[in-house]
Amino acid sequence: MSHKIYKIITLCLFSCVAYSFNVYAQCKIINSGWQYSEDKTIWETINIPHTWNDKDAFDDESGYRRGLGYYQKQIFIASEEKENILYLKFNAVNQEATVFVNGEKVGNHKGGYTAFNFEITKYLKFNNYNLIEVIVDNSHNENIPPLDADFTFYGGIYRDVELISVPKQHLSLKDFASDGYYVNYYNVSEKQASVEVKLLVDNFDVSKSKNHLYLKILDAENNLVLEEHVGFKLSATASKDITVTFPEIKNPKLWSPDNPYLYHLEITLTDKNGKTLDSKSSNLGFRWATVDAEKGFFLNGKPLKLVGVNRHQDYEGYGNAVPLSLQKKDIELIKEMGSNVIRFAHYPHARELYKKCDELGILVWTEIPIVNKVTNTEAFFNVSKQMQKEHIKQYYNFPSVVMIGYMNEIFLRLAFDKKESDEEKENRKKFTYNLAKQLEDLTRAEAPNHITVMALHFNELYNETKIADLPMLVGWNLYFGWYHDTIKDLGVFLDDQHQRYPKRSLLISEYGPGADVNISTTQPSRYDYSQEYQLLLHSGYYNQVKERDFVTGMTAWNFADFGSEFRGETIPHVNQKGLVQYNREPKEIYYWYQAVLNDAPFIHIAKYQAEFVLLENNTHEVIVFSNQKTGKIFVNDILIQELTFESGIAKVVLPFKEGTNSVRVETENGTDKTNFDVQILQNIKTNSLDVLAINLGTHINFKDKVSGTTFLQDRPYSKNLYGYIPSSRKCKKNLIPNNVKNSNLEAIYQTMLVDCNTYKVDLADGTYKVTLYFVEPKLKSNTDVIYNLNNSEKQLNTDEERRVFDVVLNDKIIVNQFNMADTFPDKYGITQSAEINIINNKGLTITLNPIEGETVLSGLLIEKLN
Repeated sequence: MSHKIYKIITLCLFSCVAYSFNVYAQCKIINSGWQYSEDKTIWETINIPHTWNDKDAFDDESGYRRGLGYYQKQIFIASEEKENILYLKFNAVNQEATVFVNGEKVGNHKGGYTAFNFEITKYLKFNNYNLIEVIVDNSHNENIPPLDADFTFYGGIYRDVELISVPKQHLSLKDFASDGYYVNYYNVSEKQASVEVKLLVDNFDVSKSKNHLYLKILDAENNLVLEEHVGFKLSATASKDITVTFPEIKNPKLWSPDNPYLYHLEITLTDKNGKTLDSKSSNLGFRWATVDAEKGFFLNGKPLKLVGVNRHQDYEGYGNAVPLSLQKKDIELIKEMGSNVIRFAHYPHARELYKKCDELGILVWTEIPIVNKVTNTEAFFNVSKQMQKEHIKQYYNFPSVVMIGYMNEIFLRLAFDKKESDEEKENRKKFTYNLAKQLEDLTRAEAPNHITVMALHFNELYNETKIADLPMLVGWNLYFGWYHDTIKDLGVFLDDQHQRYPKRSLLISEYGPGADVNISTTQPSRYDYSQEYQLLLHSGYYNQVKERDFVTGMTAWNFADFGSEFRGETIPHVNQKGLVQYNREPKEIYYWYQAVLNDAPFIHIAKYQAEFVLLENNTHEVIVFSNQKTGKIFVNDILIQELTFESGIAKVVLPFKEGTNSVRVETENGTDKTNFDVQILQNIKTNSLDVLAINLGTHINFKDKVSGTTFLQDRPYSKNLYGYIPSSRKCKKNLIPNNVKNSNLEAIYQTMLVDCNTYKVDLADGTYKVTLYFVEPKLKSNTDVIYNLNNSEKQLNTDEERRVFDVVLNDKIIVNQFNMADTFPDKYGITQSAEINIINNKGLTITLNPIEGETVLSGLLIEKLN
């Protein structure tokens, strides 16, 4: 874990203020120098944030460690703290935490994504070191959501730990670990705005006290706008609710994505003599938001089409223990893309990111992680409601937060459940609806002036049960053109829903295909993981949403690739639907969104392949993104043609020469240029090839980033090139959506030619090393089916099938009676290599002679030796 060691000296945000002579409340982050153990025997020194699943959730073994982790740290408490009240605050621990101080249990918290704190004063030894111990458990627990989801449940203390010291009178820390005050806006318009602040003040003293609250509103330039003062009395060992209402502010500057103007609220608590006891502050943003079932979303009385992203919090190499600087950069990238909305999925994220959304002007949908299914127990219901109370109170004061949710695809498991009886399913519908109704009522009561939301998956269950009628805004997670149907079917579905439920406001809360930057194709199609298909789907959705005023907006799934341990895509254990990669390097689709969402002149030449091979001709299609109307494109400084951009896209077929080619696009307001390295392959025999790699059973090209080798797409055989010869066999193309062990070449192994006897490559005479790639496609798990949401994919399921065949190169048997299932226990990447001497202009012929079952072959690598 050494790569995650950071010395953090940042002071707590919102919770308290910095040390000073006139401020008594103190807070410090205690992230450094913790001890961690999996078994309480072997300990290592780590820093927070920390997770124990940053590696095992990405290895070849199925599953990842879900169980107990032990943390401990010694902290010194000075004798001067005796008169104070001390708290330990944990900003997030996944998913259950039990905290001890000096061997005594001080509390337990369930739920991995909200903050919690414990008052620890009575457990402490002053002028001495104190042992803090935390037992963390990320085991599956039927009474703690999420029960099941398409993301990894990393275990650990992965957000800041704070030691808070406050005087006996202070703004409460007991109200669900909130700031102890709540800002409400009312009568907001372009002409006026009013602010009401509800505060909770605690008195831990055994005596009564007299105190004062001073509240100020400052503008963005730090000028005083309004101030209020309240004097009050506190009973001994009691709490007091206080409401402060400011006079109307005339002609307020309104907050919006285009102009995120922020006022500033300062709160100071003093004793009767004016000595400062506690002080807190937050942003104020005057805005009002509504949804209309016919006209969509309105902000400050004006229509606004919401276009943005979902975000998961994990990051390549870190799991969920991500440095805050990298997380803030995410929000900056999202804004630079042109987003005006973000859905923090499927749980509350770090509060600092919501503050960033305040500052940059990004509207927020925030939610708790009740995902896929519900447990019908009092404990599960109570934990869910506790989560939502913590969620609302901790995130209440951010002006960017306009939508608050509580469930995602809650009937997903029910829709695919083959074990429950019809009676059990009906009962599940009822108790799930019951919990949803309780959470909806709670949210409306606790978060007035917010829009309640719920995300659904593509299934009639939500309409049949009427659960879709509960929230103010319904989010549909829709994957037309990926898991099912076609891209154009999205519009059909939206129109149908609007016609059937004309009073229901809706938003597309998820959409998008998987995409791998190492895959490209000239024939993009569903489920090929090409960036070219990602463009087709995203642009298709965007155009259909733009045409429909009643659709509130759309949030792409997902901003970045993210960890999902069970997934077996071209990058195992990663959901690849991101607009940027797991390391946040943009995919080409990110630039397209910049073209359609930003007003500043923008132009970008998409580089799906920096280098490519052209077969049979010297032309290749290039795609350009721009928000300009027209442009000109040049190849090697020669003008090729005028461009016209539609929906931010211009596609043009360009002529290329062998070698490096420069491409330049000029518009009235900008220029972009790049280079492409091109190999023209019209005759393998006459081309001097050192390496030829072929990706069998698919139309995609795949670049192995380790070796730098590009595996070319498969094709039927033609003279002087390569390809399969169907003859009497079927030569089917098949896909297995599973992790392939002992290899990082999933994009090669997961596709294959099935039941195809003969493959021919017209090589020139010489000596070659020929490597064949195989995998036994027998499936052992159906976990992928739930998230593919589709039973029509051509996936091999050969549990009952024996597969035995001979492998022959130019009449020479290199593998006799090849039987992968008998040799390997799982889906391993298998290579068979042989040297072959080609003479008499015969080329290479690969023959797979079936003995039992159908033959399979996934890839071919040919290396010239001499």
